[in-house]
Parts: sequence; C-alpha cells; structure tokens
Amino acid sequence: MSHAQSRTKQSLKPYWLALSGLSAVFLFGMLDNSILNIALPTIGRELHTSATGLQWITSAYSIVFGGLMLAIGAISDRFGRRRVMLIGLALLAAASLLTIFVRSTGELIVVRMFIGIAASMTTPGTMALAFRLFDEDKLRIRAISVITAVGLVGLASGPVVGGLLLQAMPWQGLLLINVPIAILAFFGILAGIAPDRPEDLHRVPVDVLGAVLGTLTIILVLASPTLFVASGVKQFWPWFSVVSAIISATAFVMHERHESHPLLDSGLITQPLVSGGLAYKAATGLAIAGLGYIITLQLQLDWGWSPALASVAMLPQVTTLLLVGFFVERFVDRIGIHAAAWLGSLCVVAGMVIYATLGLHAYVWVALTLVLISAGLRVVGLVAGVNVMHGAPQNRTSIAAAMVDTTDEVTSAVSTAVVGTIIAALFVGDFTSGHWSTAQHTQFEGAATLSVSILAVIAVILILWAFRRTRMVVVAGRQGDANTESDLAGDGVESK
Repeated sequence: MSHAQSRTKQSLKPYWLALSGLSAVFLFGMLDNSILNIALPTIGRELHTSATGLQWITSAYSIVFGGLMLAIGAISDRFGRRRVMLIGLALLAAASLLTIFVRSTGELIVVRMFIGIAASMTTPGTMALAFRLFDEDKLRIRAISVITAVGLVGLASGPVVGGLLLQAMPWQGLLLINVPIAILAFFGILAGIAPDRPEDLHRVPVDVLGAVLGTLTIILVLASPTLFVASGVKQFWPWFSVVSAIISATAFVMHERHESHPLLDSGLITQPLVSGGLAYKAATGLAIAGLGYIITLQLQLDWGWSPALASVAMLPQVTTLLLVGFFVERFVDRIGIHAAAWLGSLCVVAGMVIYATLGLHAYVWVALTLVLISAGLRVVGLVAGVNVMHGAPQNRTSIAAAMVDTTDEVTSAVSTAVVGTIIAALFVGDFTSGHWSTAQHTQFEGAATLSVSILAVIAVILILWAFRRTRMVVVAGRQGDANTESDLAGDGVESK
C-alpha cells in the first residue's frame, strides 16, 4: 500500500463526508448564477434596474471570482487548501445573509462582489482536494464525475427551482439558499478531509505583483464594454478602461516572463493538452452563460411567460444532464478523452447555431438548444479538469484547478458582457417593464441573434485551436513518440 493510500484510508475517512462537502462547494459555484438568472426580471422590476444594471448584477460576481481565483489558488497551495476553503465557506454564508438587507441595485452588486470573493476561496480547492483523496486515476475521475454531476445538475435545475420558489417567496430568498449549502460543505470538509501536510504545500513566495496585475486586467477587460454602452464612445472613461487594460495586460505578461516564481506557470500552460483543455472549457463557458442569460430574458420579458412557467421550460436541461451522467464515464473511456472533448464541444456549438437561427421562433428549438448544450457541457466538464490536473505537480494542484475555474468564470463573464452590452445598445426604452412594443420585441430578437452568433463564432475558433493542439499529442502517441505531455490524458485510453 502506498503512503498516499495509507494516509487516505487512515485520515480521510469517511469518503462520503469529503465528497459531500466538495460536491456542495461545486453545487454552489454552478447553482448561484443560474438560480439568479431566473429572478433577474423580478429584480429588475422591484429595484427599477436597467439592462446595464442587470448585466452588472450577474457580472459583478464573475468578475471578482475570475479575477481573484488565480491569486487565491496560489495562496491555497502555500497556506493550505483545506484551511482556505473553510475560511471561504464561512465568508460565503455571511455574505449571502447580507442579501436580506438589499434595497437597491448598487447594494445587490456589492453583495454579489462579496460572494464572488468567498467563491474564489472555495472553488479552486475542490478538484485539488478530490485528487488528494485517491491515488488511482479511475477513482479520481469517478470522484470528479460525481462532484461535476452535482454541480451541473445544480446549474440546470437552478432556473427550475428558482422559478418555482419565486411563486412563494421574495427574490432575496433565492440567494439565501447559499447559506445551508455553505454550512453543509463546511462540516463535510472539516470532518472528511485531513489538514494539509507541510510537505504537500508549495514553499515559494507568492507573486503578489502578478496577482494584482492579473486581477486588474480581468476587471478592466470585462468592464470596458459596459462603460461604452453606459457612457458612449465619445466619453473619456470607456477609452481609459481599454487603454488601462492593455497596459495592465502587457505589464502582467512582462512581469510573469521575468518573475522567479510566477503566478502562472508558462511551462504548464503551454503544454498542448493543458492549453487545449482550457480552450475547450472556454468554448463551453461562453455558451452556457450567454444562452442561460438570454433565454431567461426571452421567456419572461419577450414571450411574457411567468417565472414558474419559464422554470419548467428549462427542464430539458436538467433531464439531459441526469441522463448523460449515467454513461458519460463509459463514453469517455470508449472513445478517448480528446475525441470526447471534441464531440462535446461541437454539440454545444450546434445548440448555439440552432438557437441563433430558430430559437426565437418556437419553444421546441429552445428545448433542443438546451439538450445539446447540456449534453456537451456534461462531457467537457468532466474531461477538461482531469487533463489540467494531471499536468500539475502535487504541490500546485490548487493553481491548476484555479486555471480551469478562472477560464470558466472569465468566459462566462465575457459571454454575459457581450449579450448584455448588445441588448443595452440595441434596445430602446424600459427593458424590464414587461410591456414591450412591436419595435422593442424586434430590437430584442435582433440583439439576441447577433450576440449568440458572435459567441458561436468565438467558440468555433477556440474548439478548432484546441483540436489542433491536442491532435499533435494523439498522433505522437500513436507513433510511439509521445512525450511526457501525453501522460496528462489521465484515463489511460488517450493514446489508442
């Protein structure tokens, strides 16, 4: 029995407590924005929020989360993944309780930012701690599959649960769901996972300047489109934001190239399977966030459906995730992780194309869109994280997991920014009134088609690039010349 196995059997029992806690963490990460989306029209009416304000409510969380995750991942590798996650879960419960006192759009945006800070302390450690539970790849993949399944079901069921709950409680109650989830995760991890051992931590200085520059760059990039819509192209602040983002990004890249202990390990990022996996993750992140946001607005504001009916309309997403979960592991094992990522991503793009061409005309096309993106997301959600985690040393697993989650959150924020910005630019009048003119319906539909089309084109480019990157390793493996990078595949079937 290996040392890690012995440690696992002695100090990480019972496994079900650990997996329950980690699953609850991932559930929060996926459920939070999805359950919020269904309440956006209600929030808009009660808080008198504009389309730009609704965009900021959803983006504030993602911007803070995505911006801080790499820095928090680096800190976790040095000071303890379990310790940082427990502190984050306590902060998450406290921040979520602040929702009770929200009375304005600005206050809600601030609360969402606090929740984003807490989430950045919890999510990166999920995969890292799951990998620590087991030595065998099959058990690791199974554990990640269970955790991913719980999270994705939460992502899909969020609109359904949220829509039904809105019939019986104010919208603030939806965000209070985070509190019991955080408590469950806290005690599951506290009881089921042993504290980090000193020898498993990364004992080098934190790249503080890199963390500051990286966070600043992400925030500026995501804020610029909204500033252009809110202020106009002739104003100073939007252009100042763009120029600042370019300067910050340039400074970040130059600093990382010369830093002895950089925040981002370029050697890890440039490996084909790692960079390809992140690109696949980015493509699916664009789709799920953008489509989830716009379909919610379409059903309730454009078509006039009630929150309850709109929530029921999201059931194809839930059903697909549950059904695909029964055979996703066997599917990946049979065709290989690279082929699975390729096919899953194409499935997501097919859903985007169907929505952009037909989704605004009849619900059947919306349902088909939800089925396709859910099936693709379930496959890619499993395989992307496994590859990236295998590319990281044992003492850098938090930063590796943070790379996956940062990619997901940043692309989600970009997707929401693209959709929200185009709607705000093309729609004239009171967006949340619920009483649109014929011209306003046309404006919304034009904005929806344009925004989803743009996201689909970006997703296709990312998928083609990812396929090219990973295909080189597959071909090398078939020729018997695979280098260490081919070992990142993680399930033993990739080099068939």
